[in-house]
Amino acid sequence: MEPEVFQQRSDLSGIQERMFAMRAEIGKVIVGQHRMLDLLMIGLLCDGHILIEGVPGVAKTLTAKLLAKIIDVDFSRIQFTPDLMPSDVVGTSVFNPREGEFYFKPGPVFSNIVLIDEINRAPAKTQAALFEVMEERQVTVDGITHLLPKPFIVLATQNPIEYEGTFPLPEAQLDRFLLRLRLGYPDASEEIRVLENQQFQHPLEGLEQIVSAEELTQAQQEVKSIYVSSGIKNYIVEMVRRTRKHPDVYLGASLRGSLTLYRTSQAR
Repeated sequence: MEPEVFQQRSDLSGIQERMFAMRAEIGKVIVGQHRMLDLLMIGLLCDGHILIEGVPGVAKTLTAKLLAKIIDVDFSRIQFTPDLMPSDVVGTSVFNPREGEFYFKPGPVFSNIVLIDEINRAPAKTQAALFEVMEERQVTVDGITHLLPKPFIVLATQNPIEYEGTFPLPEAQLDRFLLRLRLGYPDASEEIRVLENQQFQHPLEGLEQIVSAEELTQAQQEVKSIYVSSGIKNYIVEMVRRTRKHPDVYLGASLRGSLTLYRTSQAR
């Protein structure tokens, strides 16, 4: 076997160990939800945005905070409300009277992990401001483009059962999320563990940093080198194409859907 093949296996093994360590650290707080944690790690490796759905009180917001805690990155939180303006999210130009010119004041999206709480509570104009942010990872204000930091991941939450004061997410925005996760209630034994774990203090306080921003970015690049057979590629494309032709599907998966399946299969 060629030396570079040995090297690749060694690199991927290191990535796998770090992902399992991150998963175990989050598991100290998020009891159960094993499939959700697996998909969360896949989303991180794919450098993709994640939409987390669930009823109130199932740790949607806490999940995002946990990621920021175990990864040495900048974290910001935006609470979406009906009166939120696009400039409140991406930033705005501010006039400096001393220098007599405008300068750009970055908004809270200029962070590595951005938690958008209750994303479906903001109007369409504010939602549209996220299109460029999520797809191109940049912000354009007054004709000037500002690049977002790397890595950059949006973690959004929404309550699927509350409709008053909410706005449906545009299809174009939903298409920009790599994964859509659903958080449910834990079973009885897991809920008892939650009570015991939080008897004296919140477990979030004792979590340790597992990876740096540079290590995560490197892992995301390494995963892209994983071989995918032609059979898997054909399967992905055929499955996606069938969604576009099925009479019961209003809008089939886009080309981004094929790319998502391809990337997540590599990460898996």
